[in-house]
Amino acid sequence: MRHKDGKPGSLPDRGQKNISTMILFFVFCGLSFYLGKIFCSQTSRFYPVEVRDVTKESGSAPLKMKSISFPECSIEYQDYTPCTDPRRWKKYGTHRLTFMERHCPPVFDRKECLIPPPDGYKPPIRWPKSRDECRYRNVPYDWINKQKSNQNWLRKQGEKFLFPGGGTMFPRGVSAYVDLMQDMIPEMKDGTIRTAIDTGCGVASWGGDLLDRGILTVSLAPRDNHEAQVQFALERGIPAILGIISTQRLPFPSHSFDMAHCSRCLIPWTEFGGIYLLEVHRILRPGGFWVLSGPPVNYENRWRGWNTTIEEQKTDYEKLQALLSSMCFKLYAKKDDIAVWQKSSDNSCYNKLSDPDAYPPKCDDSLEPDAAWYTPLRSCVVVPNPKHKGTGLMSVPKWPDRLHTAPERISDIHGGSTSALKHDDSKWKAGMKYYKKLLPAIGTDKIRNVMDMNTVYGGFAAALIEDPLWVMNVVSSYAANTLPVIYDRGLIGTYHDWCEAFSTYPRTYDLLHLDGLFTAESHRCDMRYVLLEMDRILRPSGYAIIRESSSLADAASIIAKGMRWSCHKEKTEDNSEKERILICEKKLWYSSNQNSR
Repeated sequence: MRHKDGKPGSLPDRGQKNISTMILFFVFCGLSFYLGKIFCSQTSRFYPVEVRDVTKESGSAPLKMKSISFPECSIEYQDYTPCTDPRRWKKYGTHRLTFMERHCPPVFDRKECLIPPPDGYKPPIRWPKSRDECRYRNVPYDWINKQKSNQNWLRKQGEKFLFPGGGTMFPRGVSAYVDLMQDMIPEMKDGTIRTAIDTGCGVASWGGDLLDRGILTVSLAPRDNHEAQVQFALERGIPAILGIISTQRLPFPSHSFDMAHCSRCLIPWTEFGGIYLLEVHRILRPGGFWVLSGPPVNYENRWRGWNTTIEEQKTDYEKLQALLSSMCFKLYAKKDDIAVWQKSSDNSCYNKLSDPDAYPPKCDDSLEPDAAWYTPLRSCVVVPNPKHKGTGLMSVPKWPDRLHTAPERISDIHGGSTSALKHDDSKWKAGMKYYKKLLPAIGTDKIRNVMDMNTVYGGFAAALIEDPLWVMNVVSSYAANTLPVIYDRGLIGTYHDWCEAFSTYPRTYDLLHLDGLFTAESHRCDMRYVLLEMDRILRPSGYAIIRESSSLADAASIIAKGMRWSCHKEKTEDNSEKERILICEKKLWYSSNQNSR
């Protein structure tokens, strides 16, 4: 071997080679140790040891945690919705409005601060007066008032927003609109129809009117730059969540709702293989009703106001009718601007979808009908399970009997049975009686919007059914799938992962309840972030009931104090040694960077 200068060279001997290998080995080990140390330190940053290690059995050493406090967020975050934040939309695509779906910030970008209320915020007007008016300072959005005032959605008068009950498709008021709908669908009057969903809900006047008629509605609308439709709905005391039918399934199980409604929501139902209407079909119960008002219904008389031609609207209506027929819907009734279709409960219609030429096709067995947490939409028909003969609208008991009847689908849950449901109901009937002693505000007009953050069968909500409030039942996306049972009972709810932010605006719930959530999720979720999220969605002067082990209750109490909550710990109704109840109240405070009024 020669060097490039022409002088002879020699190959390195084996000793030199071994020394080099050993040096590389030690360097590699040192680097691995260093990187591992960095990784572990970052992990402990997000999952504090003092919080995660409190799941020890009773009798262990008491938890030791340092006091903690959280700064105020900037006032510009007063309407912050972390997973649907307009500030981050430019990062995502515009195809099918993907950017409006859930896109949660990474852990390192989460806000560890307290969301301030708007300047001049006051406790909301109490139900039922709140259905017709709310404080302007609580939802200070002039844009929606200017844009929608001509449609009679809402009207600003002094320091209040008034809700006359108008809308694009019901100029005579929402009550007259629903009266006409009831004439077309008698099942709305006798307890057959109990749960409904309103897609593109506006300020939720339709859902608000149905409450007096015994129909519980989930109002759904996306977050956008200007309109705070869901925040208005919840400020009024009407159930609502942020959501959009785009590329992901809605966070509900299959065959949940008795009725679905869309009033001029301008969703392109027949585009993309009918994928949006297929999602409505999935969440609608066999025998359930789909109600559409607005384009292209009544196109013969309305086409001039839609900036189109009568031929285009006729074509759109015919496409819609053909698509619905292919999904086993039948036209049930049609009058003026309202058309009603009914989803078939006859399996013979769905058997035709097995034909290779059927379009849209039947979904194959690889797609779980109830999978609905970040599950992509697919252009296929979810066919009702033939073994679930009791889930059809005409098969489930009428309201209110269905509340305490064990649904057929409870047998699909591991350990689920009629006795398990009755035990859950009995547990929360006794628990609620005790809760009302600890927190006398429950059952009064001080509490309207309630969330059970990790329900099983909805027993907590069932125990409150006679009180002037409604409950959003949340089932963890990692827990047993009990949400179908909750809907079969005539209650409402959603899937959610509490390691992420909930799909709602700040200050939208009066009472949050959790039972063992921190114990169940401590291996995945940081307690700090869950409690900060609870603070975000809880109204000032609202309450939280935290039922946990004594050590976890202590940890939550320390964090809650840092969030400016006032808490006290109580024994359980059965004086259990394993659990304690933490009763907390969120105090009303104003940002130090603004002048409160």
